[in-house]
Amino acid sequence: MHLDLSDRVVVVTGAARGIGRTVAARFAAEGARVASFDLAPDPDPVPGVEQVACDVVDPASVDAAVARVAERHGGLDVLVNNAGVNVEGQVADLTWERWRTCLDVNAGGTFLVSRAAAEVMKRAGRGRILNAASFAAVVPSVGSAAYAASKAAVVAFTRVLASELGPWGITVNAYAPGMVPTAMNGFADMEPAAQERLLDTLSLRRWESADDVADLLLFLASDAASYITGTLVDVSGGKLATQFPARAHQAARAAGQTPGAGAAGPAG
Repeated sequence: MHLDLSDRVVVVTGAARGIGRTVAARFAAEGARVASFDLAPDPDPVPGVEQVACDVVDPASVDAAVARVAERHGGLDVLVNNAGVNVEGQVADLTWERWRTCLDVNAGGTFLVSRAAAEVMKRAGRGRILNAASFAAVVPSVGSAAYAASKAAVVAFTRVLASELGPWGITVNAYAPGMVPTAMNGFADMEPAAQERLLDTLSLRRWESADDVADLLLFLASDAASYITGTLVDVSGGKLATQFPARAHQAARAAGQTPGAGAAGPAG
């Protein structure tokens, strides 16, 4: 299957680092015209990716950034709402300010950029909106109240927006990445024993790469996904598949096998 994304106009929020940077680079490599929305410019910009200053929680900043891209490129085909923050802490310890920050960026930012992009897409009668959710929206953990609530809000928002924009041929989907080691979550910096416990919760017992996420987004942005909308696509390596994948991993280790062997090669 050939996914032709050449000359598609793509906006990726939070693309100066982490998963967003990889996603922006992958779209550019496919021939798309990509704009990165972020608060601060990337000191090492990806070739072919235009940097646009944007604060996703400021309506005026969002509207100006989307208008700039639409005017320069004659429209907007794909929006990837990747920007997000992680706020940890049990409910009793969360301040109102930290709760609001998490909901404002993760859910509010998705709302503001989607609203602005949708008006541009409506005029063309086509478009793709892809919203970063999380497996935490389905199976949250203790201490993740703010983050899980914000991502659950993204999932519900996605479903409603898909129905509202369907008449214009615009699809809206959310995606749930798994455990991608980033500066935000610090997975790779944990003690080895803690990493082992986390990996034992995955059906595919390896850390996810940003390219694994990008592979899904390239497909959802293509014409091949034109009849997929209003859903949450799980790209978590089986985090939501079963409660006890560790038993299979432990059995494989006891048999002298290496769980996940051959599965951790570079993503296509």
